[in-house]
Amino acid sequence: MFDAAVAPILAAARRVGLPVTATAPFCPSEVNGTVVTPRGATFWQRVRLSLGPGLLVAVGYMDPGNWTTNLQGGARLGGGLAAVVVLSGLVAIGFQLLAARLGIAAGTDLAVTIRRRWGRAVSLPLWLAMEAAIIATDVAEVLGAAVALQILFRLPLAAGVIVTSLDVFLVLGLKGAGFRRVEAIILGLIAMIMGALAVNLALIGGPWGETLEQASHPLDALQAPQGVFLALGIVGATLMPHNLFLHSSVVGTRRDEGGDTARTARWAAADTVVTLGLAVFVNLGLLALAAAAFHANGIGDIAGLQEATHTIAGGEAGGGTAARVAATLFALGLLASGLSSTFTGTIVGQVVMEGFLELKIPCWLRRVVTRGLALVPALAGILWLGEGGVGDLLEGSQVILALLLPAALAPLILVSGDRGVMGRLAAPRWVLAVAWMLFAGLLAANGVLMAAGG
Repeated sequence: MFDAAVAPILAAARRVGLPVTATAPFCPSEVNGTVVTPRGATFWQRVRLSLGPGLLVAVGYMDPGNWTTNLQGGARLGGGLAAVVVLSGLVAIGFQLLAARLGIAAGTDLAVTIRRRWGRAVSLPLWLAMEAAIIATDVAEVLGAAVALQILFRLPLAAGVIVTSLDVFLVLGLKGAGFRRVEAIILGLIAMIMGALAVNLALIGGPWGETLEQASHPLDALQAPQGVFLALGIVGATLMPHNLFLHSSVVGTRRDEGGDTARTARWAAADTVVTLGLAVFVNLGLLALAAAAFHANGIGDIAGLQEATHTIAGGEAGGGTAARVAATLFALGLLASGLSSTFTGTIVGQVVMEGFLELKIPCWLRRVVTRGLALVPALAGILWLGEGGVGDLLEGSQVILALLLPAALAPLILVSGDRGVMGRLAAPRWVLAVAWMLFAGLLAANGVLMAAGG
């Protein structure tokens, strides 16, 4: 059915000279094993060759949804939710480690493993769930990029949303590119995000002692009005279900020349901890920025990313040229976080489609489909709620991700303890016990989130 639907599109693409084969740029299935660590490699050679897959995962933890929840939390409660940011980041690192370990031990990704173990009855609904998660994430990226374009170029939000559809040309421009080039681009985007945030923190300044004091009393923040709701929003924005599928696939781009999977797993773990650790610091930085720029100045609520930026630019957080520079850099960092979906969204879309359905299509077509499905709710939401409704749309996308997370976690935990799949890399019983406890906690958090939202 899907083949019949895309056949006319592929025929039209052939007529205009677009690539129509499934040998798409930077798809993991085509580059597995291309980055090989040679025997006798020095420590720094191993660092250089091993680091990379975690970057594609980490950038998803810095997306506009994270920006919204952390800024809102910092504006309302100062640094009180810092512990929640750190704990949710640590939980995310733990589950991503399981996903990476699976990819190395099984020699394939989570989607393929699920299809082989449970068949179509499980694969099809999980594919639909992960496609929904990818689209929800892409909606957040579209809105974040549109807000950044509005701030930088004064584009109406609806026009900015449409402009984001042009990112398919970035995918076409990378036709035949190696995975390392994509990792380098993602590293550049992360550097832009971190640089913009660091300069903002330096320019805005603030009562950091007061913020640290608030951070040392997390229970006070949770007992505050909407404290639990904001905390759960941060958790929902941090843990992304489709990132587990992405990670289990992209670790396949690394291989030890001697075939030592245990060593490969150790270096993949280091890559994961370092890169996702950077994401935790970014989220802490966003919380601290909002605490200093808004909460400390009596601004306890921001409607969304636009209001946050306009507040900085308008002088509420210091005024003058420094504030305008801070606002511009803030917008550039936001744009970088939005652009990340051009690469990670395309890759993970290929991973789940190939893994669950055994179906390959060109990457550019995958990008067109994903972005097209994201544009509809983004445009409809702006037209219905107005430009001030972007914050609500972003929060809604994070709720969807939180609700879909258990669908990805349950099969991951199950196969992580299966020695038939994992061999000597099977997770110890205590790890599985902790994972199931966290799974139960996330289910409970979803229930509280839905009750609070209702």
